[in-house]
Amino acid sequence: MKNILINKAALATGTVALLTAMMGSAHAAPIGYDQLTFQTEVKEEIQNDEVTASLYKKAQATDAKTLATTLNTSINKALAIAKRYPTVTVSTGQQSTYPRYDKNDKIIGWTGQANIDIKSTDFAATSQLIAALQETLVMNNLTFGVSSTKKDALEQKLMTDASRAFQQQAKNLTRAWDARGYRVVTVNLNTNNNNYPRPMYSMKAAASSMEDSVPSQNFESGNSTISVTANGTIELTK
Repeated sequence: MKNILINKAALATGTVALLTAMMGSAHAAPIGYDQLTFQTEVKEEIQNDEVTASLYKKAQATDAKTLATTLNTSINKALAIAKRYPTVTVSTGQQSTYPRYDKNDKIIGWTGQANIDIKSTDFAATSQLIAALQETLVMNNLTFGVSSTKKDALEQKLMTDASRAFQQQAKNLTRAWDARGYRVVTVNLNTNNNNYPRPMYSMKAAASSMEDSVPSQNFESGNSTISVTANGTIELTK
């Protein structure tokens, strides 16, 4: 969440500051009266343009060396396949290895898991890559969201809209309270990205040149809601 703070708090007068210092008081001087605190919000629904997924290889072996060899070989093969899809970002993910015990607490084998994570705005290439990887790896999760570039651009627009909405509400409240005008004491701009529940994706299979290969899927990415709130305090001038 991003936060931008604009503070125009009124300063205490010299007389009050001097009196406070002489009295040795630890309390701050009042900043004024006729203050109103409120919040405005603007939001916009936007189509998700980025897909992220995690796949893993899980294996067992009687010794740690054999297990590591199995996992490393699988991940190295997966990374080699991923290089065929330059528009998809691939990285090695979490890895874990732990022993298996018998009833006498003696180690009888090892279990391990290695993950790879992928991210891209190219849905077609990502779907094809996932299908290729699923021949040896297992899908852990698949989610959709808004890419940083697209989200940042929309948030900049919404921050301007939220600021204008705050000013308009301040004007409305000024008239409602029969004041001559107002001055801003504080304003906070907050952004938030609310993803909808995980979107479903189509089970329609794309044409494949090999009958035993895993068919790719057609993604339905769904939408997210990007919102910006402006909350703060104004002081009415009579």
